[in-house]
Amino acid sequence: MTKSPIWLALGGLLAMGAGMGVGRFVYTPILPPMVEALHLTKSQAGLIASANFIGYFAGALLAALRFPGSRRMWLLGALAANVVCLAAMGMTTSLAAFLVLRGIAGLVSAFILIFASALVLDRLAAAGRSGLSAVHFAGVGAGTAAAAALVACLSDWRTMWEASAALALVAGLAVLVLVPAEQAHAQAATRAARTTFPKGFAALAVAYGLFGFGYIITATFIVAMVRGLKEIAGLEPYIFVIFGLSAVPSVAFWTWLARRWGVLRTFAVTAIIEAAGVALSALWVTSATVIATSLLVGGTFMGLTALGLIGARQGDGDPRGRIALMTASFSFGQILGPAFAGYVYDLTGSLALPSLAAAAALVVAAILAALTSSLSAPTPSAPSQQR
Repeated sequence: MTKSPIWLALGGLLAMGAGMGVGRFVYTPILPPMVEALHLTKSQAGLIASANFIGYFAGALLAALRFPGSRRMWLLGALAANVVCLAAMGMTTSLAAFLVLRGIAGLVSAFILIFASALVLDRLAAAGRSGLSAVHFAGVGAGTAAAAALVACLSDWRTMWEASAALALVAGLAVLVLVPAEQAHAQAATRAARTTFPKGFAALAVAYGLFGFGYIITATFIVAMVRGLKEIAGLEPYIFVIFGLSAVPSVAFWTWLARRWGVLRTFAVTAIIEAAGVALSALWVTSATVIATSLLVGGTFMGLTALGLIGARQGDGDPRGRIALMTASFSFGQILGPAFAGYVYDLTGSLALPSLAAAAALVVAAILAALTSSLSAPTPSAPSQQR
């Protein structure tokens, strides 16, 4: 069965929306009512977030291995496990259970990202429609915005988790229809290809890890930050919707720019803009600055995610190993971020210091990407030309 490239890209969008937008980022808007109802400390909230990233790290490493069966089978299985983990979060009040469930959810979300990206992007490239990769990556922002809007309509944290599970289930069923099975010769060719690592890959992987640390503190705690200040608390239902919506068109813009400037140069510029957004929330907390932070970080984090994975796909052989190692580096940064921020918050009563540390990490990531770009020859090819 053959699907047009547009339907495949839409299937990728829904897979990324279910696994990443809902499965990973719905925790941020659910966090404030969950903390209040269960009397969690910021350290405990950060620990739950970090458990998800530890699972994501493990999933990224596992996804680099050779698995029996098709990539589609593993993608669908991960989407199903994601729904179960979301639903189960609303059925317990145990911190230990939260840690286990979010850890498993992180593992399967890494599988969804890697298998969906390898499956959909390879087919789009083969069809000469790599430009539609922007649709695929836009799923994270679309899923984040949809989940945040859904949660904003509800008042009980348990119901929020169950409704999120239902949303992920609907998206997963659509993926079942839109992303057909691979042809046997395509599966055989994928298994036969070996992963190679081009010049500059290590520096890009380190920059990607710093990006993971740099954005995740804001992405995890921005809603809690808004709720904690009476003068801007009214923004709570909207701030993460803004964050998600700004991510939707961002991938198309940043990949368009990468076709003109090169992937790594664009990565460096995007990281600097994101650093400015993160620092803004640390230095001044007003309605205007929090909205600006949401726009700047929301409008860059998926662009950086896409640019990093596009950079990882450059080179010969099966790109899945490179994508998995990049994702592992990214998730390692995310493991450190929320736990570090929660611990410092409990000591100081403020997210300013961890946010400034995150902004500094993004600046270093930009410098590494820029240096790698200047040392690379030839200049990285355009995303629309990646195979």
